[in-house]
Amino acid sequence: MPAPTLAHTALSRRALYQEVAERLRQQIFDSQLEPGSWIDEMKLCQALGISRTPLREALKVLAVEGLVTMKLRRGAYVTEVSRDDVAQVYHLLALLESDAAAWVAEHADPAQRARLQQLHGKLEKQARQRDAYFATNESFHMALLEIAGNRWAEQIVTDLRKVMKLNRHHSLFKQGRLAESLVEHRALMTAIDNSDAEDARRLMQTHFANGLEAAA
Repeated sequence: MPAPTLAHTALSRRALYQEVAERLRQQIFDSQLEPGSWIDEMKLCQALGISRTPLREALKVLAVEGLVTMKLRRGAYVTEVSRDDVAQVYHLLALLESDAAAWVAEHADPAQRARLQQLHGKLEKQARQRDAYFATNESFHMALLEIAGNRWAEQIVTDLRKVMKLNRHHSLFKQGRLAESLVEHRALMTAIDNSDAEDARRLMQTHFANGLEAAA
């Protein structure tokens, strides 16, 4: 009996094109689809057992997120991230997340601060586990934005962080950068614990400036 295709497996409540988008998103993040590579729609349709309609809808979603670039009469390509792209992404992240850090330092309640401390504690334990640290680091930054309560900033940062994953030379991959990042997180948590909004803002901006230098 043939194995069930994606189209015939039990899906979540999301539409099929959303499920396809998530499959492709993970393939891009895992470098199964390389930056700059052409996306062979026919091959993907056959591999996933779907028609072109949900695939094309999925590609539109990924294009909005910046992970895919649609080229007229040439099809879809995995987005290539230039140095300028990386610099612009880091600039925007620094602006949005430094604002969030300042708000959290000034307004967060004890439970919210405890949540950040718990995530920071995981970072301390994962100092030698790059992939685990990478995932927890992202969770920490997104928790900071969630606590700050600006859903528009949270949505923008979510998409920007997806684009960051296209950068093969991500700052945390540079030797020694993970340890430096942890030191910066410690200082940021101290500022938040001390309710020092301006110091939290400055430290977050420095955190991204150092990250950009390491990613260059």
